[in-house]
Amino acid sequence: MGLFDALNTSASGLSAQRLRMNLISDNLANVNTTRTATGRPFQRKEPVFEAQAADGSFRHALGRAISADMTLVEVVDIVPDNRPPVYKYDPGHPDADAKGYVAMPNIQAIEEMVNMMSASRSYEANVSAIKTIKDMIHKAMEIGR
Repeated sequence: MGLFDALNTSASGLSAQRLRMNLISDNLANVNTTRTATGRPFQRKEPVFEAQAADGSFRHALGRAISADMTLVEVVDIVPDNRPPVYKYDPGHPDADAKGYVAMPNIQAIEEMVNMMSASRSYEANVSAIKTIKDMIHKAMEIGR
């Protein structure tokens, strides 16, 4: 494992956490969206992460299984949350049904904020790892002088 492998791993983590933050922002921005293009309330979205070998060969996969080889993180899918909508009584709302209830997205602001804090900490950890790797590369170059 080289230093550049570690940089690639941290960079893939940064990209994954950035996409996660974008989805969280999208969820929070649509917390009151009662009608989308499908005519239904907005559905919360979540990323699905998967560890990917830097090299897709069997040899690399076997080596990774035997040792602690570096892997990349990839977003393989973005899935909608299948929780049912929350019904709120608001007979004056344009999307209210015959009984006066409006189907609201089932997005919990507290849950989204916890997810945002987790993504932020993960992002910071990857930035810190990249800084440490960069410092190690500089020290290695100083040794060669």
